[in-house]
Amino acid sequence: MKSSLFILLMSAFLFAPPASEAQEGWPRSITAADGSVILIYPPQPDSFRNNLLKYRAAFSLTRKGETQSRFGSFLALAGVETDKDSRLIHLTGASILSLTFSLPLEPGGMDELRETLECGIPGAGADISLDEVLSSLERDMAQPYVSRGFNNSPPRIIVAGRPTMLVLIDGTPRLKRNGEWDLKAVVNTPYTIVESTDGWFYLYGGRHWYIAPAPTGPFHLTGYIAPDVSLVQESIMMTNTRNEVHTDTLREGADIAEDIVVSTIPAELIQTRGAPVFIPLAGTRLKYAGNTNNDLFLDTVSRRYYALLSGRWYRSHALIGSWSYIPGDSLPSDFSSIPEGSPKDNVLASIPGTYAAREAVQEACIPQTARVDRRKADTHVSYDGNPKFADIPGTHLQYALNTASIVLLYQHKFYALDKGVWFWADFPKGPWELCLRRPEEVDLIPPECPVYPCKYVYIYGVTPGEVYTGYTAGYLNSFISGGTLVYGTGYHYPAWSDNRYYPRPQTWGFNMWYNPWVGYSLGYDFGLDWFNAARAWQEGFRTGGWWGPPEYRPPYVWHHFSGHGLYVTDMRKVENISYNNDIYSPRPDIVTRSLPVPLYTDSEGNVYRREGGDGWAQREGGEWLRLDSSRSATWQVLNQQEKLRARGEMRKRNFQHATGGREVQAAYHHLR
Repeated sequence: MKSSLFILLMSAFLFAPPASEAQEGWPRSITAADGSVILIYPPQPDSFRNNLLKYRAAFSLTRKGETQSRFGSFLALAGVETDKDSRLIHLTGASILSLTFSLPLEPGGMDELRETLECGIPGAGADISLDEVLSSLERDMAQPYVSRGFNNSPPRIIVAGRPTMLVLIDGTPRLKRNGEWDLKAVVNTPYTIVESTDGWFYLYGGRHWYIAPAPTGPFHLTGYIAPDVSLVQESIMMTNTRNEVHTDTLREGADIAEDIVVSTIPAELIQTRGAPVFIPLAGTRLKYAGNTNNDLFLDTVSRRYYALLSGRWYRSHALIGSWSYIPGDSLPSDFSSIPEGSPKDNVLASIPGTYAAREAVQEACIPQTARVDRRKADTHVSYDGNPKFADIPGTHLQYALNTASIVLLYQHKFYALDKGVWFWADFPKGPWELCLRRPEEVDLIPPECPVYPCKYVYIYGVTPGEVYTGYTAGYLNSFISGGTLVYGTGYHYPAWSDNRYYPRPQTWGFNMWYNPWVGYSLGYDFGLDWFNAARAWQEGFRTGGWWGPPEYRPPYVWHHFSGHGLYVTDMRKVENISYNNDIYSPRPDIVTRSLPVPLYTDSEGNVYRREGGDGWAQREGGEWLRLDSSRSATWQVLNQQEKLRARGEMRKRNFQHATGGREVQAAYHHLR
């Protein structure tokens, strides 16, 4: 984004008149200096790139003391801030690119109207539903964010017919004494595996203890733990007590003793309750496994099995057999016919060409944004010994190996990425100051490199007091590939392991499942009762590693499956307290900050409204004139606009239903 445009839009925000109380629903009102009232109708987005929203909107103007309204439309380019936790877009400034009005105005009237709109839009249209915007976008937003060169080879795929837990260890188990527990523990795993002085290894999860002669198993349920493990037990119970709000998965899993499968290589688990029971999927020749929380299908035509893992499709002639990758656009055509509202409509987001896939890709392109105070911003980078750097193939960049942070070396300057904000320094340990431009070759970093996600953190502009920054889904390990959103790059990155252990983001092993409101979620087994003790190592997720950057932890899917789909009525719940998708929210240096209305506009500035049950009318000469059948093309466009807006409203309601509304969000921020 050009700095002049950034300064223009930020100036409109900084120097605009104070906004009145926040308005909800549409239309939104602006009161002009002469007392005229302008009503702005819902925006019709044209494009959304970086932090710029280009949109059209219809409006009406009523002079003070008059009852007759005049109608017009405008095309605007607005700078925005995005809050993905609340699913809102905040307009920080607007530039009117074109303006159409139904009746002539007095000399200078159009300029005054333009100025009134530019000053009033940030207040009147301050908060816009992100879901309504996404559902209305027609153009391809994804091209600048498409990733290539991923590794789609299947991991080790394990199929089990009874309650089973997959425990990942990143290579050969590494034991290190834990100072808090005074026991040796396996450091290269997100699970709690400790060695007692009696020579046995204990694994905790699901409110149960398991025991084995080696860290790799075989583990078996035990009702006894050695006395020196009791301190670990107390630590875990304290964590569970503090998190009693997380009751659903804990309660449902409390009485289930699981088989434990340990893998030291990338792996995924598919588990059914007994032998797979395949149920016909209406409108298709597919059957889905109804007694599993995994996405497992049988194509009755080819007699092949299909599984969705981390957003990628794999197929096999047998459940216990060899699985191979299949691109989404090569799936049997019946997959695209899975109806919304069916029990398996969640997989539509991973099938190219569907509405759900388009919306998932668009969602991934929308940045989470923030304004960072240049006076307050600071960071700290620690290394395991002296800093060590390695070359990044295809670039002149180097990256630091022995730190949990992302640190790059480029043209004798060091760049650190901390919780979605770039810093730079003359030395690898600082002192650091807020970065005004990121390294030029960041976009060339290949996915084979573990710091690949840093290319999805941007600097949009700079003012004397602030830096405007943002990140897209790639920073959280979710990428656009093959027309859909996938989780992880598929590559296994070697962790740093010496005096300290610094894990790298994983693609496999956590049953990652896409949800249209919070992105990828940990599978239903991975509640707090399996990962709560990870804080004993590097304070758990707060320093990043297994799933992405510091402060980020994906939500986990609620254990219960209602049998309804994601997009129409009920949905699979997602635990809405224990996750954080907004990496900026904990930072101290961040500058804080209805039903569809039937008025629409087109690219020529005409204004339309719904007329009767299935008709449309256009505003002409101060009155509404019904469109006739000769305008069928316009009719179809308006019907499509109305359909997309209604879909956005549905997504917004479903998001509020899924998360428990603003009260839950407020509780979440309070608990944090």
